[in-house]
Amino acid sequence: MKFWWNGQLTDRHVAVISAFDHGFLYGMGLFETFRTYNGQPWLLEQHATRMQAGCEQLGIRYTPDLIEIKQAIAYLLEANNLSEAYIRWSVSAGEGAIGLPTTDYDQPNVLIHIKELVTDHPDTRQGKTVRKLKLLRSTPETGLRLKSFHYMNNIVAKRELIAAGSAPGTEGLFLHANGHIVEGMVSNIFWISQGTLYTPSVETGLLPGITREAVIALVKANGRSVQEGFFKWEELVQADEVFLTSSIQEIVPVTMLEDEQGRSVSTKLTIGPNTTELMRQYRSQAEGRK
Repeated sequence: MKFWWNGQLTDRHVAVISAFDHGFLYGMGLFETFRTYNGQPWLLEQHATRMQAGCEQLGIRYTPDLIEIKQAIAYLLEANNLSEAYIRWSVSAGEGAIGLPTTDYDQPNVLIHIKELVTDHPDTRQGKTVRKLKLLRSTPETGLRLKSFHYMNNIVAKRELIAAGSAPGTEGLFLHANGHIVEGMVSNIFWISQGTLYTPSVETGLLPGITREAVIALVKANGRSVQEGFFKWEELVQADEVFLTSSIQEIVPVTMLEDEQGRSVSTKLTIGPNTTELMRQYRSQAEGRK
């Protein structure tokens, strides 16, 4: 497998991180994940904007070059004999002395991973189970949660699901210490009740997902109401339709809600008409068939 490493196509055994890289030592790094449609990265500008804003907050001197990123992805698709791909674009702070830095990082490392994408179609997409986690959502490292290398909270949550014997593919749902719903381990969550779309506010400490924003924009363009706020688990349980969003999986319907003990608390969830229509509309946009 070939990677893009600091501006060049590189074999995986050549791309290495220094033991003094602050991405390794202190988790000072950011990443974006997205996918291609017809060989083109989807919503790349939005991912790049989030990446640059995060780098500025962390003092990492890196300005994304969209032309270079698109070219790198084209090279990687060809080198790895892929027509579509899952992309992970990472920026690590770079080398520094042991200890907290006093200046900006001016030599970051940029790595683009690529791997085969398991594709599906909205019309054949299956419902997912969401389980309420015992583990609470950590607070963001900054005022707004960054898509950073700090993934311990998410990994420990995944271990909780595995230890509890959850079905493969189950998504864990984080709540805040005050009881409000925040987000999934690798997703944002939405639900529909009496025709209105609800989703937790960014102020809950969630990661403001790129697909989340795209779905909100799509729903508003359809003339539908979107309510962002602070919501309890009990409100989600009463929903008519529930779905998750992520850049790789797009929009994923939820057909089962479980409490912390793994007991089903949903009695009426199906892949509803609103979710089905949103899945189709989103895919059409991504493929350029608006």
